Amino acid sequence: MEVGLTHFLVLSAILFSLGIFGIATRKNAIMVLMSLELIMNSANINFVVFSRFGNFQIEGQVFALFVMILAAAEVAIALAIVLNIYQNFRHVNVDEIKDLKG
Repeated sequence: MEVGLTHFLVLSAILFSLGIFGIATRKNAIMVLMSLELIMNSANINFVVFSRFGNFQIEGQVFALFVMILAAAEVAIALAIVLNIYQNFRHVNVDEIKDLKG
């Protein structure tokens, strides 16, 4: 059995669906960020797979590299925000954080 384009697309769709489900149902900010990472990884899989099977040369890998750089920057900034929220409110539940202005 050969692993083809559809196998990768199904894997990517599953990762994307799990990420959307995690964002919609979780209240913990760290879990929401992990779900966002799942969505970015599903996009990376699509970029690399379409580059491989679509004969687009190396552009898919370059886009995937940019997404990984973006994800690393997002993790650094989001971790600083989550630590600041925890320091002020003693929890990181997204639903209960409404007083960030003041």
